[in-house]
Amino acid sequence: MNDAITMGILWHLVGAASAACFYAPFKKVKNWSWETMWSVGGIVSWIVLPWLVSAILLPHFWAYYSSFSLSTLLPVFLFGAMWGIGNINYGLTMRYLGMSMGIGIAIGITLIVGTLMTPILNGKFEVLIGTEGGRMTLAGVLVAVIGVAIVTRAGQLKERKMGIKAEDFNLKKGLLLAVMCGIFSAGMSFAMDAAKPMHEAAAALGIDPLYTALPSYVIIMGGGAVVNLGFCFVRLAKVKDLSVKADFSLAKPLIITNVLLSMLGGLMWYLQFFFYAWGHARIPAQYDYMSWMLHMSFYVLCGGLVGLVLKEWNNAGRRPVGVLSVGCVVIIIAANIVGLGMAQ
Repeated sequence: MNDAITMGILWHLVGAASAACFYAPFKKVKNWSWETMWSVGGIVSWIVLPWLVSAILLPHFWAYYSSFSLSTLLPVFLFGAMWGIGNINYGLTMRYLGMSMGIGIAIGITLIVGTLMTPILNGKFEVLIGTEGGRMTLAGVLVAVIGVAIVTRAGQLKERKMGIKAEDFNLKKGLLLAVMCGIFSAGMSFAMDAAKPMHEAAAALGIDPLYTALPSYVIIMGGGAVVNLGFCFVRLAKVKDLSVKADFSLAKPLIITNVLLSMLGGLMWYLQFFFYAWGHARIPAQYDYMSWMLHMSFYVLCGGLVGLVLKEWNNAGRRPVGVLSVGCVVIIIAANIVGLGMAQ
């Protein structure tokens, strides 16, 4: 495995770690509705930071975006909106299936769909099955799915031991939402593939390869922002128990604290894809769709490790922790298999 691929995998790990930790600041927000908190964080992560970073990187901001036709930008935006729908379904999946089962099914599906559908749609599936490196990376995807399944099982054992149940368990509804979440969340992988002309144009401007994907986030995350913020604003306007006015009528110090915590959560959320771009830049072009597999499997890995650090597994007993450890090791093995395959 060469140094570039190794660094690509490590940057994906850093991005996934940020993804696994981003909700920690949100948990400390007090007396705010989820919709207000999510909107404040989302404005930072989906609008402010992508625009700010792109404005810093691009020598001529508006000229760059106006150089693309609608036929180039629209698929990028729509795939971003597709990913935004997956984000909303993610929360509902947790409600009806619980954290462990919901995460396991949703992440497992989006890992498979987001990784394999890109080469299939581009007519490059023969790269996976017709070359030694391709077959090895495909084996890595399979091992990653097994690792996700093992970590999911550990979470189920933990929830059973600690008496944790889904907020409103409904197997049929939860499975439907998990499948939808898994499919729609893969929109980010599709958006990155559709945005390749934008990446190439950024590279032509002399932007460092590590940063060429970042200007496309203005369009990708713009699509996600329309869906997520639209959902939150409609909820705030229609649901009687929710009110922005009430959320901002709290004591001023608490409002400031809530805003800062929500902004920090938004920053950490954005950083997952900032480093995703760094990792993506180090992956060989013929295997760039493997970025999604690395990101999602590392997200599950880091989620488990963060839970251990925060002592969320202390009362779960030895068996769930043991199963979790096995699952984490399997995901690490999967990443190494994929890395060796890409180096072929």
